[in-house]
Amino acid sequence: MSANGSPSGQQPTATYDSAFLRACRREAVPHTPVWFMRQAGRSLPEYRKVREGVPMLESCTRPELVTEITLQPVRRHNVDAAIYYSDIVVPLKAIGIDLDIKPGVGPVVEQPIRTRADLARLRDLTPEDVSYVTEAIGLLTRELGATPLIGFAGAPFTLASYLIEGGPSRTYENAKAMMYADPELWADLLDRLADITAAFLKVQIEAGASAVQLFDSWAGALAPADYRKSVMPASAKVFDAVAGYGVPRIHFGVGTGELLKLMGEAGADVVGVDWRVPLDEAARRIGPGKALQGNLDPTVLFTDKNTVEAKAREVLDAAAGLEGHVFNLGHGVMPNTDPDALTRLVDYVHTATAR
Repeated sequence: MSANGSPSGQQPTATYDSAFLRACRREAVPHTPVWFMRQAGRSLPEYRKVREGVPMLESCTRPELVTEITLQPVRRHNVDAAIYYSDIVVPLKAIGIDLDIKPGVGPVVEQPIRTRADLARLRDLTPEDVSYVTEAIGLLTRELGATPLIGFAGAPFTLASYLIEGGPSRTYENAKAMMYADPELWADLLDRLADITAAFLKVQIEAGASAVQLFDSWAGALAPADYRKSVMPASAKVFDAVAGYGVPRIHFGVGTGELLKLMGEAGADVVGVDWRVPLDEAARRIGPGKALQGNLDPTVLFTDKNTVEAKAREVLDAAAGLEGHVFNLGHGVMPNTDPDALTRLVDYVHTATAR
């Protein structure tokens, strides 16, 4: 770490005093910073235009396209941070797992991982495997200047769920069956995925990402005792692996109200909260020493301007006593969201919280 508390040689100094990074560090901010999960994507007509005819996973490997898509919501909405355009299965594809993202379905794995022999297919991820990430982040940080870039990855449990189920699932019956019936294989699988995930985040941080978010999208399917015993060690390994870089680490999952304290204990500096738990209650569950992120219900954006502002005010009021707050939705932007509603929401939060 350098004398001013920023990590030497890693974090671009231009972003260090940004509202987003200050909030992540629980410092005073000029206004509550705002960004949105899935801010880059199908809600934007300019995204649909540049993605036309380009398969999802291929789009993630084209640095100039990644740069353009990542920048689109920053230009349009005036958000306080960009999030790197990618997908949680990109590192799995990069190490040779046969998978594809099927429109209307999601990631589909050709040969699910179900046995110990299958673990051999999960080799280590090297920076060369994702050289396009390094190139894209280099382009992005030059364009973004003082606006921070958030890198991200899928957490071991969520990646394991896709790999074992072979695609999206509502019940996670195969994944949870392995967790309960073959805990050694389960632990080895998550440990392997923790190494791959950590390597993927390191590439992003070393290329210039100012913060990272670990998406444990499906962890809400777990009871707290199962999370603590069977999932938290792998997530903690990921956070530990990037702790030395000094960049804020955000942890987010959906339906994780019962897991919030544990998700913070796994090593996050910022805990993302979905819309089901008010932020003041979330802070009580998590305990001191963490910033919080969230947590407007994404469906509110389908209402009128006055309703959006009233519901956003409720979120800000619940966050009034927090050590640090990053305004976000409680999950990702929905594809049919009016982009202008997002732009107005950013402006409202900035104006309402100007110090």
